[in-house]
Amino acid sequence: METIESLVGIVVDDIAFTVERGKIREFQRATSTCDPVHHDRAAAADAGYADVLATPTHVVVAGHYRDQSAFVSMLGLDIARIVVGSVTWEFGRPVVAGDELRGIRVVVADEVRQGRRGGLMRIVTLETPYCDATGTAVVTVREELIERGASS
Repeated sequence: METIESLVGIVVDDIAFTVERGKIREFQRATSTCDPVHHDRAAAADAGYADVLATPTHVVVAGHYRDQSAFVSMLGLDIARIVVGSVTWEFGRPVVAGDELRGIRVVVADEVRQGRRGGLMRIVTLETPYCDATGTAVVTVREELIERGASS
């Protein structure tokens, strides 16, 4: 396994956004989530939340604010050969409507490995802690991107 040390620690982007009730409702519908805490403020309050609760993967909305082409270029990746290997979410607390979140996405690993079918593949791991107005990490997302080797 070859490690590319020069990219580890690089800030890929810095995104800020407000968690909006309407967007939570869209995610709730898209994921067929039935719990009223995702669209009914009274139900959310009864459950102990300050406002309606975002669905678990809500912070993917940050992708709407990102320049995907710029980050792919910055990392020297070929978009046509990239697949998502995995994504994980670690929660510090629930995300609710009204949260002002800021996510700074950083390269935490960049490796070249031998693929199972031969050829090399590059694996870039990105980590984004989404922090609230107090600077507390509300949710941390870890993404593993795989750049498959050139086809033969």
